Amino acid sequence: MNIDIPGFGTLALKHLVLDYNGTIARDGKLLSNMDKTLEELAGHFSIHVLTADTCGTAEQELAGLPCTVRILSGDQVAEQKELYVNSLGAEQVVCVGNGSNDRLMLKAARLGVAVLEGEGGALGAIQHADIVARSIYDAMGLLLAPQRIVATLRS
Repeated sequence: MNIDIPGFGTLALKHLVLDYNGTIARDGKLLSNMDKTLEELAGHFSIHVLTADTCGTAEQELAGLPCTVRILSGDQVAEQKELYVNSLGAEQVVCVGNGSNDRLMLKAARLGVAVLEGEGGALGAIQHADIVARSIYDAMGLLLAPQRIVATLRS
C-alpha cells in the first residue's frame, strides 16, 4: 500500500503488525468480525500478530487466519516487538497496539496506530503513535480507506 501524505512523506507499507490482547482481542477472545477484517487486510499486507499471550489463547483464536503469530516471553517483550518490526524493515511496517509493551514497535514503525479498546491505552503507546484511534475497527478502517490517514497526518 502506497500513500502520499503532504508534509509527512510517502508510506510504502507491506506489513501490518498487530498486538493481540487489548488490540484485536479482549480477555483472550478475538473481537467480533476481526477474522473477516484480517482476511480483507491480507489482500494488502502480510499480517503479523505479536503477543505475550496473557490468556494463552492467541494461536487457537487465530488458527486458519492469514497471519503469522509470534508468542513472546520474558521481561523484554517491548524490545522483542521492536526487534521484530525492525527485522521486517520498519519503513514498510504499520503497527497497531494499545499496551506499554507496544510503545517501542509503534515508535519504530513507519506508521504507528494506538487504539483505545476495552483495556484502554497505555500512555507510552499513545505518545509513540502517529495516530490514536478510538477502536480497532477505526484503526482497521484507516487501512481500508487510506485517505483517512492522509486527512489525519497531512500538515
